[in-house]
Amino acid sequence: MTRTAYDAVAHSYAELLRDELSHKPLDRRLLDTFADMVSAWGGTRVLDAGCGPGRVSEYLHGHGLTTVGIDVSATMIDIARRDYPALQFDVGSILDVNLAGGSVEGVVAWYSIIHTPPKLLTVVFAEFWRVLAPGGLLLLSFQVGDERVRIEHAYGHAVAYDVYRLSPEEISDKLCANGFQVEVRVLRAPTGSELQPQAYVVARK
Repeated sequence: MTRTAYDAVAHSYAELLRDELSHKPLDRRLLDTFADMVSAWGGTRVLDAGCGPGRVSEYLHGHGLTTVGIDVSATMIDIARRDYPALQFDVGSILDVNLAGGSVEGVVAWYSIIHTPPKLLTVVFAEFWRVLAPGGLLLLSFQVGDERVRIEHAYGHAVAYDVYRLSPEEISDKLCANGFQVEVRVLRAPTGSELQPQAYVVARK
């Protein structure tokens, strides 16, 4: 369902959000800080989990990191490969990441866990733990709340998929239960067309 929806909206999504980070200084600073934290202990390789059309991968690449992007939408991956041919992008799921254990020093899940039913987040976090090297960092972003929202129109297209708004406290608890240590937690008010507060969590393996 989510894969089909994002295949349908991929081109509109990529065009509408291409410059989104330029309008969100706090989001940029959080990505900058994450890149600095990964680099500070010698890390270079980062998984962009749920990379969409690749804009976050390209941003982190610009900060000296080697990125590998995965997404369930083959159309999103095609766009990412077209727009950022120097970077690596593969079709893949955050529920079953096709990378060796301990093979990356960072994982970014930029609004990609919002389509995963909360009961499956422990599976996702276990996969992030597995692919991270000891001491590796995880950055999550998501919309704050405690509800499932059915989306039937997005980016100019009729679609059918669910978005889960999540509790920062519960996400932190799930991360700790999977062995992570939460180091940073940031909340910000909605801006622009956003309806919900936004949350960012940085955790270390």
